Amino acid sequence: MSTVQTLALLLALSVASHIGSTAAYVVWRGGTRPATAILIGASATGTACGLYVAAVSAYR
Repeated sequence: MSTVQTLALLLALSVASHIGSTAAYVVWRGGTRPATAILIGASATGTACGLYVAAVSAYR
């Protein structure tokens, strides 16, 4: 992998992590139990990563 590809991957993982953390926090503050909020945040992170991988594979 080139340096640009590595940095793009790290940026995508960072954005996905922030999306998941924000989703978990919003759901938790909304009254959901912490364990459920963590699962929702993890699924949001996985979805964001999946969308990034799908976009990259469609681009090629």
